[in-house]
Amino acid sequence: MKRKTTAWVLPTLLVALSVVGSGAPTSAHSERAAAAPTTAVPTTAVPPTAVGPQYDTTHVYVTPGDVDTFVASWEATFGGTHTAKVVTTVTPTPSSTESQLVHSPVGTLSVFDFKTPVPYPFGTERTGWLVSDLDRSVRQARQSGARVVVAPFDDPIGRDAVVQFPGGVNAQLYWHTKAPSYAPLKTVPDNRVYLTPDSVGEFLGAYLRFTGGRIVSDQWAADAGDIGLPGRTYRRIAIRSPFGNTVVSVTDGHLPYPFGRETTGYAVDDLADTLRKAEAAGAKVLWGPYTAGGRSTATVRFPGGYIAELHTAH
Repeated sequence: MKRKTTAWVLPTLLVALSVVGSGAPTSAHSERAAAAPTTAVPTTAVPPTAVGPQYDTTHVYVTPGDVDTFVASWEATFGGTHTAKVVTTVTPTPSSTESQLVHSPVGTLSVFDFKTPVPYPFGTERTGWLVSDLDRSVRQARQSGARVVVAPFDDPIGRDAVVQFPGGVNAQLYWHTKAPSYAPLKTVPDNRVYLTPDSVGEFLGAYLRFTGGRIVSDQWAADAGDIGLPGRTYRRIAIRSPFGNTVVSVTDGHLPYPFGRETTGYAVDDLADTLRKAEAAGAKVLWGPYTAGGRSTATVRFPGGYIAELHTAH
C-alpha cells in the first residue's frame, strides 16, 4: 500500500524524480547544469519495475483527527479529488488507521490518520512506489545496494515492502492485486532528499541503479536561499527516472526549520496565487517566497502538519 508524511512529514524516501518520457514539467527540467563534472554512477541494465509517477504517492501521516481538514485544504489549493475514507490495517503487525487517497494535478497522496500507535518503521517511509512485480523489485533493490527493512507482506488490496537506500532514505514498494488506473499528472513532483557529503556517493550508486534514473543537473554551488540559507551555497542534484523526479540536497546538516522536514516539492504555474489559495485554506507559509536564478520557491505547512515545498514550474 502506501503511506507517509505526518504531522511529522515523513521524511524518508522520497527525493525528487522525473519520469522518463512523461511530458509533464518538473523542476528537474529547469535545473542549471554545474560547471564541475558530475560523478559517474553506473545504472542497471535490468529495466526498472516502475509503473508511472501518478502511481507514486507521498505518504502523509496527519495529526489525529485532521484528515478532513488537510484534504479540504489541499484540494482548495491545488484542486483534485479523493477517495472515501476507510479504516484498515496497512502494516504487517496489528494496527488501525483511517486511510484516504488524494488525486491532484501536482501529485498523488496517501493520507493516514492512525487510531493506534504506528508500528516501526512506518512513518519513516516518505513515499509509496507502485511496481509491476514486487518480488523482482525487492531483488533489484538488494542488488542495487539498498536494504530491505520490512520484508514483503500482504495488505487488503495487494502486497508491500519497505526498502532503505544508503543515507537512510526509506521508500515503500507496493503492488495491487487489481491494477489501478489514474490520470496522468499535470506536473511531476520532486522527491526531496537531504544527504551529507559522506553519504551522497553511495546513495546515488544504489538509487540510480534501482530506479534506472540519470542525473540531469548537478549544481555544486546552488543558491542556499532555497533551503533557508541565503548568502550561502550548497550542492543540488536533480534526477529523472521512471519512478519520477528526485532532488538531492547535499549539506553539512546545519539546516534551519523546516528544511529537511519537507519530503516532496510541487511545481505550480503561479506561486504567488497558489500561496494565496493555500493561506486562505488554512495553510501557513514557513519560508519564502524566495527567488534566485529565475526560480521561486516557498515552504508551506498544511493543516494536519504536512510540510511541502512549492516552486514555479518553469
